[in-house]
Formats: sequence, C-alpha cells, structure tokens
Amino acid sequence: MEDLLGIAENNLPIPNAAEWELKCQRTHSSSLTTLFHMEPSPRALKFVPSILLVKYGWRHQGAGMKYPPNEVSFRQTLNSQSRTDRGFMVIVDRASRKVVISFDATAVGVHHSEWLELVRQRAGQGELNPQPYWGFDDLYHKAATKLLNCFYVQADARRIDGVEYLQYCRIQILRKFSCDHFLDAIEKGSVLVDFDARTGHNHGTKYRLRQDCLPDLYDEITEIV
Repeated sequence: MEDLLGIAENNLPIPNAAEWELKCQRTHSSSLTTLFHMEPSPRALKFVPSILLVKYGWRHQGAGMKYPPNEVSFRQTLNSQSRTDRGFMVIVDRASRKVVISFDATAVGVHHSEWLELVRQRAGQGELNPQPYWGFDDLYHKAATKLLNCFYVQADARRIDGVEYLQYCRIQILRKFSCDHFLDAIEKGSVLVDFDARTGHNHGTKYRLRQDCLPDLYDEITEIV
C-alpha cells in the first residue's frame, strides 16, 4: 500500500503519511501489528541488553553456528493475562501510573529448570529489581505522536502460481487515539510487549497489537469501504 501511495520506506518515529499513520494488514491473519518501538525505563541502565539479556537470557539456538558459541537470546512476547513459561508478564500499575514487566520464578515451566537455576545464580529468584517500566505519560506521548490519526486498511490475500495478490477490501478512518483505551487494551491482552534481543544486537522493544483490535484504541471510527 505504501508503495502504491508513493510513501518512501522509513523507520522514523512519526506518522508515515504526513499527519496520518497508515496501518495495513491481511484479513484472517494471526500476525501482530507493530504500534511503535520504545525501550523501557530506567533507560540509563539500557535495561534489555545489560540486565534482561545478561541475567535472564538463554543460549541462542544459533549459538556456535550462525553466531558465536556464547550468543545469548531474550525473546519474549508478553501480555497481561498470563505469564509465559519463563515466568514473565505485563502489569498495568494504575496506582503508580506505570506499565511494568514482572517475573515470577514459580511460574517457570519444568522444561526450563536448567535456565531457572542459571537465573538463580545470576539474579536470584525474586521479582525483577529494578523492574523495567514505561510511565503512562511517556507512553501517551509516544503513542499519540505516532498514532493520533490512522488509516486502517485490510486486504484479502490470494496466491496464484506462486504470486500473492492483494485486494484491499476494508478501510477505516480512525481519529483521536485514546490513552485510556490503550491501557484498557493492555489489560485485556490485546496489546502486547515484544522483546527481541540477542548478544550481538537488540532488535528493539515493541508494543504490538492483536488482529482487528486497532479500532478499539480510538474515539472516532469511520468506515469507508
């Protein structure tokens, strides 16, 4: 869609079509939509590479092959409804006005027992200390700057003779991004936090959204097609 509209590819933290963000997705897809990138606080600690990766990381599946033998990974997609099998989850702390990442050693699956013992040696088995977090005000500023108004386009996809064809079948105009709706979506598990780091490179921490949930974040929704 961006190619058809003549929008050059970029990674700027601003709307990608002047004052409007353009989000496109295939219908019936289970893939997540990336809303924005934002590293957790306290940022001075460079929390992901210096703490999560070092103290809670595990051996990268490509270590000793594609990457050096000591390559470590921390890849987790977290929600607020349940903990992962490594004990992590997202918590919306409205009293402190923060979205925080929590760790509970008792929730770690037995198949990760060796990793949990390494965590015990590196950091103990208590809660993360300090806990990585995003202040509500910081999140509001980031999200509203990037997503204040949005065109949400969905396309049916069909593959013929190895070529994918897209038919743009639904367009919605979404206005007035709502910070309250955003927090509600995190609590419902519609918005997730995605960590993707390894020793050699931190791919960035992302806020991501489940299929068809983008309109839930806005006060005004107009159906076009």
